[in-house]
Amino acid sequence: MDTTAILDQQNQPQHESSTYSLVKYLYAGHFLARWGARMWEFSVGLYMVSIWPDTLLFAAIYGAVESSSIALFGSIIGQWVDRLTYVKVLQIWLVTQNFSFIVAGGAVVALLTFTTLKSTDISTFIFLLILTNIAGAVGVLSTLAGTILIEREWVVVLSEGHPPGFLTQMNSVIRRIDLSCKLLAPVITGFIISFVSLKASAIALALWTTVTIWVEYWLFMSVYNRIPALGESSLKRISRNSPQDVEEITYASEESKSLLPPEENTTSVTKSRRRKAIEWVSNLPCIGAWKVYLQQEVVLPGVALALLYFTVLR
Repeated sequence: MDTTAILDQQNQPQHESSTYSLVKYLYAGHFLARWGARMWEFSVGLYMVSIWPDTLLFAAIYGAVESSSIALFGSIIGQWVDRLTYVKVLQIWLVTQNFSFIVAGGAVVALLTFTTLKSTDISTFIFLLILTNIAGAVGVLSTLAGTILIEREWVVVLSEGHPPGFLTQMNSVIRRIDLSCKLLAPVITGFIISFVSLKASAIALALWTTVTIWVEYWLFMSVYNRIPALGESSLKRISRNSPQDVEEITYASEESKSLLPPEENTTSVTKSRRRKAIEWVSNLPCIGAWKVYLQQEVVLPGVALALLYFTVLR
């Protein structure tokens, strides 16, 4: 047997054991990130109802803003994640998610503390409500970016070179972590609200995100720095999305247009204005993503599931 093959067989168990230990860091960071998101997801409805107990309008507005932000900007977030390096996406994700929850928690604390704002200073009251909605929407979008990065990118890269069941196991553990946070975070938040106050739960959320952002970043960067495959995959993505080819194509098309006679050039430009406008609208990320979705085989089941959600919400 070749000496290199023997060395590879001896080093493989060590490589697998180090990967397994680093995957635990990934699980811990994912737990901290999802716990904060689930705390806010459960609490925001109670905050909005308590701000003006006589109506559910503010809670409905927040839900509409959050859902519409995902529908309009979700595809843009996906393209943005695909174009940037893993480290850059990680940094922007953690900073925007935690900072948005801190801002939203601070705005909610102000609204709950100064309960007379809606009658004495309506402009400040509306400003805090708008700030809460915008911060919540940014937090949801950043959470989506983190979900794409960890669950769609890192997990796949970490499973390369391992048995097929390793990817399934990682996906199941990450899913269980998310479901556990969705189950337990409302329980803990409910205890704080019941035995202390709503204001205390908002302060606890802001403090949680302030402290855990540093731990999350350290955990994720430990995984990234100690697994070379993540850095290699990040470089491949950047080289694949290099704009050099696009610039060359654009330059070639402009040069070919300049070779046309002036009359033909002017006529072609005039005729293509409407076409370009239509193409520009159809190529918008929020519209292009729906076009891709409508071409899939799961369109009808997805519509059926959406109608089921409408039925439940009624």
